[in-house]
Amino acid sequence: MGRPRKALLDRERIGATALELVDEKGDFSVPEMARRLGVQTASVYHHVDGRAGVIELLRERVTDAIDAGTLDGVPWDAALEQWARSYRAAFAAHPRAIPMLMTSPVRAPRVLAQYESVAGLLLAAGFAPSLVLPMITGLDNIVLGSALDMSAPDTMWEVSEGTEAPRLAAAQAATGAARADQAFDLTLAGFLAHCRSLLDAG
Repeated sequence: MGRPRKALLDRERIGATALELVDEKGDFSVPEMARRLGVQTASVYHHVDGRAGVIELLRERVTDAIDAGTLDGVPWDAALEQWARSYRAAFAAHPRAIPMLMTSPVRAPRVLAQYESVAGLLLAAGFAPSLVLPMITGLDNIVLGSALDMSAPDTMWEVSEGTEAPRLAAAQAATGAARADQAFDLTLAGFLAHCRSLLDAG
């Protein structure tokens, strides 16, 4: 019996299937992935290093949607802003993956390459090495928190009849459906302004 023309299983299919499960349920298991792929669980382990390996495939699939070209050819602050917006859009498309990816070490080479570019951008701009990871982590927190917020209801504070919160209710009515975007713009602008002040002071 001849070999099939196309491999039944590869890392691309494993990553895609894991992301489908996470989008649907917020988690995955390797046996569940194997059933969906129509293979034995052991076959999956031939291609990935356990659950941690699948999580890195997930990370790669989500971050492949980030436009790394935003980090090239513009001043550091404009580059960082553009990258953050692309990063937010990529993760907002898969909000259920965020808790899993935020609490697992980053190992995927393609993802590390993007962070390497950001680190290089900041060092070239003149930031001290001791500031680079705090800045990257702070930006991660802003972006991923906002990406989660984008999947939340537009009305996050339910001020029911009889609840004494008239100022909160008025503020919510004045904000409307653009709350998540406005909050992201405000927080990102404040972050970048503070980073500029650190550079000026250094």
